[in-house]
Amino acid sequence: MTGKTEQTAVAEALGYEQARDELIEVVRRLEAGGTSLEESLALWERGEELAKVCRRWLDGARARLDAALAEEERGEADDGER
Repeated sequence: MTGKTEQTAVAEALGYEQARDELIEVVRRLEAGGTSLEESLALWERGEELAKVCRRWLDGARARLDAALAEEERGEADDGER
């Protein structure tokens, strides 16, 4: 794998909390300044990857919640018909 592809694969393997914590650290480092342009760009790219990982986890959690709520509503509707 190339460096960027490998980095993306590693990011995708992270859990939500791990990705969020690393993203917080990336933002802290960017806000603190003192990094070269090249390092700042690398941090920004890593932050974008981590944000996508977090978004996928949150979207998945939302889908699971929506499915559970829809199933619960169907169950309540079935109970009301009896």
